[in-house]
Amino acid sequence: MTHAERHEGVLMTGRNGADGTKAFYIEIEARPDKVEEVRVMLRDILGCVEGEPETGPWYGVQFGPTTFGIFEVFPSIAGRQAHVDGGGGDIFRDVERMNDILAAPAHVHRLDVLFSKQIFTAAG
Repeated sequence: MTHAERHEGVLMTGRNGADGTKAFYIEIEARPDKVEEVRVMLRDILGCVEGEPETGPWYGVQFGPTTFGIFEVFPSIAGRQAHVDGGGGDIFRDVERMNDILAAPAHVHRLDVLFSKQIFTAAG
């Protein structure tokens, strides 16, 4: 890997704003030969968030052959920060791993949740 291909692992944009329900939307682009490793990373992050009481709905998704994402919701700024400070954040702070499997830094968008429906209802 050349120096030009190296990156910091994560780019974070957005602001905290007023307290209330918060979210992260994370754009992830795998290197073409590292798609399975990105799936493993997503599974590893899910393992971390399952033990986080203030991480609510969490989704790891795939948009295309090498394009992935995470959408996760928190009750507050403090809850979101606890997630950043936890195991999922540790995975993104592993810059060597991120440089190995990601084509570009994961783009973490800080979001305010305006409206939500968090319960599935059976169609009938």
